Amino acid sequence: MKVILKEDVKKIGKKGEMLEVADGYGRNFLIARGLAEEATAGKVRELAEKNKTAKVKDDRARTAAEEAKKKFSGKIVVLKAKAGEGGKLFGSVTSGDIAEAILAQYGVTVDKKDVKAEEAVKMLGDYKVKAKLYSGIEAEFTLRVEGE
Repeated sequence: MKVILKEDVKKIGKKGEMLEVADGYGRNFLIARGLAEEATAGKVRELAEKNKTAKVKDDRARTAAEEAKKKFSGKIVVLKAKAGEGGKLFGSVTSGDIAEAILAQYGVTVDKKDVKAEEAVKMLGDYKVKAKLYSGIEAEFTLRVEGE
């Protein structure tokens, strides 16, 4: 019996997968609990259309991430911060501050969770930072922290 999974099922498969299972297992367990539905011709067509749409959307997101990487990878992102004597900052520069600076200077939206500095930014100077733009696509750039 062919079924299409509606949810992830441990040791069986992920949501949206079509697979062949024993008749009893499919009817009495998967379909009865709402974990799967029988793979009719209409459902198979619908699944193929959904996969096609998801692939197009994924390709667009990957292309946009590649373009964003070209915009600021290897460049310098300047951030102004208040500093005391000896260049020590009052507080520290957060990943949210860095994401805002990227948006302001290069027009690229980066989620603050995806910005990672190699070390804590607590002094004036240059720091190496990575921003994850998409799965497998990262942009490396220099963060220059200057005093106000």
